[in-house]
Amino acid sequence: MRKKTIASRSRRAGAVAEAVAESADTASLFDPVERSPAYTKVSSAIEHKILSRALRDGDVLPAELELAQQFRVHRSTVREALRQLESAGLVARPPGAKRMIVSRPQASKVASGMRQALVLHEVSFVDVWEAMMVIEPEVAALAAMRRTQADLAALTQTSEAFRDSPEGDPDAVNIVGAFFEQLGAAARNKVLVLAKQSLAQVLAPSLARMIDTVPQARARITDAQRRIIIAVRDKNAEEARKWMSKHVRDFKRGYEVAGISPDTPVSV
Repeated sequence: MRKKTIASRSRRAGAVAEAVAESADTASLFDPVERSPAYTKVSSAIEHKILSRALRDGDVLPAELELAQQFRVHRSTVREALRQLESAGLVARPPGAKRMIVSRPQASKVASGMRQALVLHEVSFVDVWEAMMVIEPEVAALAAMRRTQADLAALTQTSEAFRDSPEGDPDAVNIVGAFFEQLGAAARNKVLVLAKQSLAQVLAPSLARMIDTVPQARARITDAQRRIIIAVRDKNAEEARKWMSKHVRDFKRGYEVAGISPDTPVSV
């Protein structure tokens, strides 16, 4: 009986040794599992509470020491987790306050992150233009249906600021961007507002090159803005959609005249 047990153990040991030797000769299928730092787990736990709305915008978080006690981690770990959440725009420290509060990421911050992703993925001008052709006409139509008098006044003021800006004014492209942003606000759709801002940001550098180098570019932008404002004023969604489509198509023609290839990657 004892001889059989020894023999069985010997066979198992031999099988294990053979398996180890075989695995050493083949490439590993999986990488070792990395342990997440404690601060990322703390950050994820707080983030989950925020996204599940257990914590809402404006709620005051417990003090760092109390959070450390609840999570059973060092205070420095909590501090690093809060830095990560603050960077994401999910928490903020009001001026003079000692404790963090829950916040909503600002649209500009979300758009900035999306802009960085578009640049790093080497998105081309034509990619952005195609997206604008889908989004902007519908935004203009919604703005025509939902605008207020305050929206109309803001659009008119911005359009006049662009019309009156001198040639070569570096702020001209920002004024054009503001016009698109105000239309988004008038549309009353938060998803479209977030989507639009990142597109406008990646388009801005090349648009700045085009505005004062393409003949009639300024005049055509001014005319398109005027006609869009009239349609928005009259609450004519179809006319607003039509003129915004023409306006965005004009951008592509302007880029072609300026010698900017549609395949040029967008930049910051």
